[in-house]
Amino acid sequence: MDIDSVKGLRIARFGQGEKKIVAVHGITASLMAWGAVARNLPAGWSLIAMDLRGRGHSRDLPGPYGLERHAEDVLEIVEHVGGAEVLTGHSMGGYVAVLAAARRPFERVVLVDGGLPFPPLPPGTDVDAAMAATLGPAIQRLEQTFDSPESYVAFFQAHPAFAGAWNADAEEYVRYDLVGEPGALRSRAVPEAVRQDGRALRLDGDRHGAALASITSPLTLLRAPRGLLDQPVGMLPDELAAFWTAKVPGLRDEVVADCNHYTILLDPRCAALVAERLTGS
Repeated sequence: MDIDSVKGLRIARFGQGEKKIVAVHGITASLMAWGAVARNLPAGWSLIAMDLRGRGHSRDLPGPYGLERHAEDVLEIVEHVGGAEVLTGHSMGGYVAVLAAARRPFERVVLVDGGLPFPPLPPGTDVDAAMAATLGPAIQRLEQTFDSPESYVAFFQAHPAFAGAWNADAEEYVRYDLVGEPGALRSRAVPEAVRQDGRALRLDGDRHGAALASITSPLTLLRAPRGLLDQPVGMLPDELAAFWTAKVPGLRDEVVADCNHYTILLDPRCAALVAERLTGS
């Protein structure tokens, strides 16, 4: 993994292949979410992932945040690396990828358990409360501190999504996320960045829908059948996918069997399948 910085955005390049994939992580994640997928790429490919503004080692970059700002950052990275054949995004990163792909064509765009606009919230709904209910422990941990890296790892190991699915990739992803001193360690994700981006996810559905429909690149959605807490309904349920595949005829929908919102990238079998879809191999 080669590390670089572009105007304060940390980027990492996995592999040295001439064909490039630019990958965007989720709302409280980091570039390390893509490590397992990158390791499964065939010869001739490389994957460039970034820490989004307000996350990972880009946490000190200032706001405003928001999905449009992230899309601008992504397109700057694409130009910095000399273009890319493929754009992909996981979870919130899928929505960022949609906005970026609406502005620039790619040979392939792959959305991984993200990118489909949600139905509008009922009038009077507290957006922050709705976001917290959806993201659960991912939001709660941003306000927590931890005594040691091991206690942070233990917090994730107890998460329902990782029950029976813990591995070295998950541990590397978790340890990368820590900042601070022993006794007061915390996630690198900036709470205000997460709040701003979460509001955009729930309130800007019309804009995201228009962007999704305008993409001219071949477009694939890979969905996890189970959710953020390993519950039996995924973040993008069948009825939501059916609505958007009818509305966007070029959107190809595929359910990745036996995974949840996290393990779709971190489980070895699922990561290998994602790599196959990214490269068309």
